[in-house]
Amino acid sequence: MIKHHSELVLEITADDASTIQQDLNAAEEIALESAMELRHGILVTQHDFNSYTVEVSREVPFGETQEVREWGQAS
Repeated sequence: MIKHHSELVLEITADDASTIQQDLNAAEEIALESAMELRHGILVTQHDFNSYTVEVSREVPFGETQEVREWGQAS
């Protein structure tokens, strides 16, 4: 499921890998339009096994997509 928080932030949640991949690809395509207009990049954040956000970010260089994992990292 893709949930729009705004034009710049989309949330993806799903229970199986196939659906997650399809939704991530679709969300990146949606975000790409805004990223191109704003000349920003796209940040994909994995929050847990079945939860992601895809957002247009000025912290990511224009034309790039960066991925980060928010869970499972040593503190």
